[in-house]
Amino acid sequence: MTSCVLVTGATGFVGTALLKRLVAERRFEVRVAVRHGSAECDKRVGRVFVGELSPTTDWQDALAGVTSVAHLAGRVHVIHERATDPLAQFRRVNTFGTVNLARQAAQAGVKRFVFLSSVKVNGERGIYSEAAPSAPLDAYGISKSEAELGLRQLAAETGMDIVIVRSPLVYGPGVKANFQTLMHAVGRGIPLPLGAIHNKRSLVALDNLVDFILTCMQHPAAANETFLVSDGEDLSTTDLIRRLARAMGRPACLIPVPASVLLAGAIMLGRRDMAQRLLASLQVDISKARQLLGWVPPISVDEGLRRAAASL
Repeated sequence: MTSCVLVTGATGFVGTALLKRLVAERRFEVRVAVRHGSAECDKRVGRVFVGELSPTTDWQDALAGVTSVAHLAGRVHVIHERATDPLAQFRRVNTFGTVNLARQAAQAGVKRFVFLSSVKVNGERGIYSEAAPSAPLDAYGISKSEAELGLRQLAAETGMDIVIVRSPLVYGPGVKANFQTLMHAVGRGIPLPLGAIHNKRSLVALDNLVDFILTCMQHPAAANETFLVSDGEDLSTTDLIRRLARAMGRPACLIPVPASVLLAGAIMLGRRDMAQRLLASLQVDISKARQLLGWVPPISVDEGLRRAAASL
């Protein structure tokens, strides 16, 4: 019997790549949930229009015959936030919308529900393993943490397998936001004052994350577990820029400004959060994924950066 997989967020950055991989595997019947009729996706998959991800969304048609769900949809970081109560909006989608989907999935007989969460559940800086306590600092991280709690409770009540995947920053072909801005700066040879940053940050290449999600969908030992995922090699911001420049065939134009000076300037400009992402350390330990699932990142950091750069 062919397994039927429902993917939410299939038109997004991670979802598009996962969909491509699932279709290439040819071992799954693939279905996607989309918000509106104009959404485009691979013609070899089934589409079900469900509207917005919310606490009241009806998933009955989308879940019929489904054996596993890869839940990637959610409200992500909003640069220019307009909501008067951002936390309420994040909870509505990421917490209550997720638990509503999972509850209906259990009722429909789904065997496994894989939830893409975030390292922000643990925090913003430090070295984390799955045993670290949840300590989210922003509305996005809080909503993801609360969704995880709701999913664990649902698993205990219904017996449906839940797998939680916490990801750090994802990069790869089609990446947007800050990573895309950084690539454009490196490609144009813009001098960057980041030549003396000695932090360590975990990243995950898009293809590595997709491979890990697929592993979690199938591996028996993944049931009801939480995993952190990364490339398995942590980089300083300085080293990241150097290796990104090499992947792009460009020189790295780096100016060695002390991190303390950069932080002070960022605080004066009201950009502390941005400075923290560039200057602070945030590392994840993927020993559990390696030992319990036998998972090894299929591509290196350098290959991931090359693939990201090639998409510009």
